[in-house]
Amino acid sequence: MYRPLADELRPDTLGDVAGQEHILGPGGLLRRIIESGSIPNMIFYGPSGSGKTTVANIIAKSSGRVLKKLNATTAGIADIKEIIAELDTFLAPNGVLLYLDEIQYFNKKQQQSLLEFIENGKITLIASTTENPYFYVYNAVLSRSTVFEFKPLAAADIERAVLRAVEFITARDGTAPALEDGVLEKIARGCGGDARKAMNSVELLFSAARREGNTVTITLSDAAAVSQKSAMRYDRAGDDHYDILSALHKSIRGSDTDAALHYLARLLEAGDLLAPCRRLLCVATEDIGAAYPMALMYTKAAVDAAVQLGLPEGRLPLSAAVILLSTAPKSNSALAVDAALDDVRAGKIGSVPRHLQNVHADGAGFEREQGYLYPQDYPNHWIAQQYLPDELRGARYYEPGDNKAEQAAKRYWDAIKGIDAQQGSE
Repeated sequence: MYRPLADELRPDTLGDVAGQEHILGPGGLLRRIIESGSIPNMIFYGPSGSGKTTVANIIAKSSGRVLKKLNATTAGIADIKEIIAELDTFLAPNGVLLYLDEIQYFNKKQQQSLLEFIENGKITLIASTTENPYFYVYNAVLSRSTVFEFKPLAAADIERAVLRAVEFITARDGTAPALEDGVLEKIARGCGGDARKAMNSVELLFSAARREGNTVTITLSDAAAVSQKSAMRYDRAGDDHYDILSALHKSIRGSDTDAALHYLARLLEAGDLLAPCRRLLCVATEDIGAAYPMALMYTKAAVDAAVQLGLPEGRLPLSAAVILLSTAPKSNSALAVDAALDDVRAGKIGSVPRHLQNVHADGAGFEREQGYLYPQDYPNHWIAQQYLPDELRGARYYEPGDNKAEQAAKRYWDAIKGIDAQQGSE
């Protein structure tokens, strides 16, 4: 019966597990828990191919408990009831170790059906998910579990696993491998930290390789072909989508042009045009704003051009926008509106001063003098008068950023307003 190579080579001991040194290395917390033999409820969070299922299998073998596996994409309440029915019988005298893959696909009722048995220890739950468990796992389950994060495997770890796979296949088939320089590295770097994907690539390459007698030749071009775009980890509705957008935003905010272009490229390579467009418009106002007001106009023009052009041509105006925003002076003074919103939400509103109200506020035939001073009639087009409601008189929300544009505007208005003398009447 056919078994995928990744399954045939699945490690049997913690020492053979690739990567995850932060939790499985010498002294790592998860390693110490497993070696203690006292297994708590755990949630393994991380990308595909990072070793979650492998570690769960190793735990099951070392615990001596009956292992049950469910995949939440296909399992339901009936499957859970079937496992519960075996508790306290000769089928599971010491309880069950339940490995629940993709727990995020279980709804609240399905997750809660396990609570009683998790609580009394008859079921030890090891759940895995590729999505953030704090968003997708219900609090009642989460509070009874310890979360361990599995990270994408480093290329060096994958390369060792790929070499092991090559040796296994050639020993099994009695062949001699002839690998062009760079093949192992190409496969390792092209799998995006996913060991399973690397194993699948090796298996595919050997099945399609040219054979001359006992020699199997694996070319670099073939390795590049099976690795094409496979390094991308991207799900438009998942954590990776928001992580990459966040990294793009923060790289521009930090004025790291190269990093910003890298994250833009990852979004575009995944075919996502609209998400970076929206994010760049946000950056232009949130992080550049008044420091370089033209940035928003340039960005809007670049976004419009990108949407009209589509991909691949749309990459060019977006690249220009990223470069402009990354190199522009920064100011987050536009966030001043948040302080104003806080006051409004707290009920600090007050009546609009009479001299600012609509001249028809009292209705036809009953207009009275408002006392509004028209700034354009005064020198420098400014005259001191109260604009905020009485309740908020003197409140300050906006503080000029320490950039050339806002500081120049501050100096201009300080001089006109005689700011020290007029503070109380603005």
